[in-house]
Amino acid sequence: MFVASTALSDGGVGAPVSLSRRQTNIVFAAITLGLLLAALDATIVSTALPTIVADLGSAGHMSWVVTAYLLAETVATVLTGKFGDMFGRKTIFQLSAVIFVGGSVVCGVAQDMIMLIVARAVQGIGAGGLMVTAMALIADVIPLRERGRYQGALGAVFGITTVVGPTLGGLFTDHLTWRWVFYINVPLAIVMLAVTAVAVPKVRATVHPIIDYVGIALVSVGASGMILALSWAGNEYPWSSPVIIGLFAVSVVLLAAFVLVERRATEPMLPMRLFRNSVFTVCSILSFIVGFALLGVMTFLPTYLQFVDGVSATASGLRLLPLVIGLFITSVLSGALISRTGRYRVFPIAGCAIMAVGLWLMSTMGPQTGFWVESAYMFTLGLGIGLSMQVLTIAVQNTVRYADLGTATSGVTFFRTLGSAFGTAVFGSLFTNQLTPALRSAMAQLPGVPPVAAQNPEALQRLPAELRAPIEAAYADSIGYVFRWVVPVALLGFVVALFLKEVPLRDAAREAATDVGDAFSAPMSDDCVDQLERAIGETVRRELGDRAFLARMLADAGGDVTPAQAWGLGQIHLFTTVRGHADVPDIARRFRLPPEVLRPVFEDLRQAGLVHLDGDTITLTPAGHARLDQLRAAWRHWLDAHLDDWTLTDPTNNALLDRALNQIANRLVNEEAHRETVAH
Repeated sequence: MFVASTALSDGGVGAPVSLSRRQTNIVFAAITLGLLLAALDATIVSTALPTIVADLGSAGHMSWVVTAYLLAETVATVLTGKFGDMFGRKTIFQLSAVIFVGGSVVCGVAQDMIMLIVARAVQGIGAGGLMVTAMALIADVIPLRERGRYQGALGAVFGITTVVGPTLGGLFTDHLTWRWVFYINVPLAIVMLAVTAVAVPKVRATVHPIIDYVGIALVSVGASGMILALSWAGNEYPWSSPVIIGLFAVSVVLLAAFVLVERRATEPMLPMRLFRNSVFTVCSILSFIVGFALLGVMTFLPTYLQFVDGVSATASGLRLLPLVIGLFITSVLSGALISRTGRYRVFPIAGCAIMAVGLWLMSTMGPQTGFWVESAYMFTLGLGIGLSMQVLTIAVQNTVRYADLGTATSGVTFFRTLGSAFGTAVFGSLFTNQLTPALRSAMAQLPGVPPVAAQNPEALQRLPAELRAPIEAAYADSIGYVFRWVVPVALLGFVVALFLKEVPLRDAAREAATDVGDAFSAPMSDDCVDQLERAIGETVRRELGDRAFLARMLADAGGDVTPAQAWGLGQIHLFTTVRGHADVPDIARRFRLPPEVLRPVFEDLRQAGLVHLDGDTITLTPAGHARLDQLRAAWRHWLDAHLDDWTLTDPTNNALLDRALNQIANRLVNEEAHRETVAH
């Protein structure tokens, strides 16, 4: 129980390195900046897209500026979490930042839409790495008693970017150029890299995870082919063309192969056994639908607002605020109600119904629709999305086995991101298929109007009102057509939500329900030990606020060992297990302390008969080994008594607990004991 671990750990990353409050805040600021950049670039381009299309052309590829980013991000979040375990999270975080910056630079200098789309995919790879490793780095540097606050703040970053992303994109587009939407990442990322290099400690686990390369490749290529077929069908090629039929056929084969591979993989990316849990299946479908609707709408609404309402890029970003405000209101409200009542099933049912109403209302918008009416429609849609978002991760974490916490949580996030990619592609395909003939018809009525007026919102607004009207109507009808087609998707979500089972909430899930950051599905590690640690952290948060908690834990072990002595026993065991010996200078060096600070702790252990001291070399006595075993047993029984749905009679739980022991228990005890040791 008391074996602290960082680079020395046998089985994973354990107790965070010791940092001062100032150092912790600097590290957190650097991590947050990396996460902010990655999350921001999913939404910042939406208001710039009309201007990008006017500059680079290829309006039919517009949605791929977002889709390519999301697809690459989805794959990267799966891979980089494993790479972080293999090569160190700091290293992968910095490498991801370099890839992200490189992609940003190429985006900024792009001379055609294909170049921009490829660069956006590179950006997405870097963004996925930044997101996952940012969440994981928090566990390396933040004490467990404070981690809930910090993780909640990181989750909230995703909500903030939903608000500020489109507005920032509009500001850069209006006052500089759309290229600054990407250039702005460069100086910020350089600052983040510099701070990270100096401030973030290097923590590396000794575990070597098995990576499901075949499964990741199959689902990535299969999903990409499906999205490409949906984008090209009726636009680049007829629906019945060999290219479209071939893409669909190959994608289906690849996705079927993915299912077969996952059933046999040693450590599958998405274990098929999870789908035997109806809650996971329902929440995955709903997560896909929520992602489909949210990012699809966020991507194409600015186009409507700029072409039909004639507002600037900046104003189009601000005009999205009613949608985001509605989303935040119901996310916070539903989280509070779930925490208080323990009931969650009603929220996605109501949310999908309201979402369908909001989409239908928005499909009725046109050039004559007033500002307040449009805002009310967006607000309605936001209310529905917010009600649906908050419950998904909570419901899944509440029902899966603790051994599946990591993969189930990352699975729901995966489906939401995949839904966002499909949403932007399908919205784009429907939009292009409808807009192209509509604009052709409108321009036929306006023989003297230059074609650029139909592609550039600024050029359009310079025309007299009577000349603008046919073009504005074409855009309004096309986007209304898209929203009408998405209404059945929301209604499908309503039907699916009816099948969601309501299971009494675990204490950890009840606590997590009030964290609005979780609603935005910030990517997390798919490691079950990391997720179990978070669940335990939520469960014991109130206990950790009680200074007597550690004393009670030690008393349950049946001895009079002090926290400092317990910490010392753990350090001795760790160094002996990994290096074959333990000595005071090595242990002190690990915590950046003078040996004289720690020597009294080991002297106390010697006097208690728990260790032998031979100069600086320390070894456990038989009594010391026995006491360490008692401390481990006390922790196991505490889990059995306090963690909902956990029982030591379950062999799966025992195996998981054996893996998690160093990583979880040490964080709870070492953080308190280390402070007491330093106080000596």
